[in-house]
Amino acid sequence: MHAFDVLGDPVRRRILELLAEGEMSSGEVSEVIRREFGISQPGVSQHLKVLRENGFATVRPEGTRRLYAVNSEPLRDIDAWLDRFRRFWTPPLEALATELARGKRERRLREAGGDGGGDGGAEDQVPPPRSKP
Repeated sequence: MHAFDVLGDPVRRRILELLAEGEMSSGEVSEVIRREFGISQPGVSQHLKVLRENGFATVRPEGTRRLYAVNSEPLRDIDAWLDRFRRFWTPPLEALATELARGKRERRLREAGGDGGGDGGAEDQVPPPRSKP
């Protein structure tokens, strides 16, 4: 099964989100998924099996419990595939980050200067008095 086929299912994506927070027992995963999606425990077990068989989740026994965790390797493969598309969203996000930083800087300067308003532009600045000849 292709990675995007595995992640195309909202239940499996949600399970991975849960496991990203830390290792969980199959019972804990089932409880959340049953509550959110109305799926039976056997149905949740099938989703866990798909994630495990496709390498997205690992399982280890602990007594009578089975503990699931995220396996990051397939996610790295998806990240590498997505890398060729980052150019479509990275520059706009970097520009947004620059504008946000600029706004924070201007706010700090205004607050430090105590002028109580304006955007720090030339219209807010008072020219120095002229000396008399």
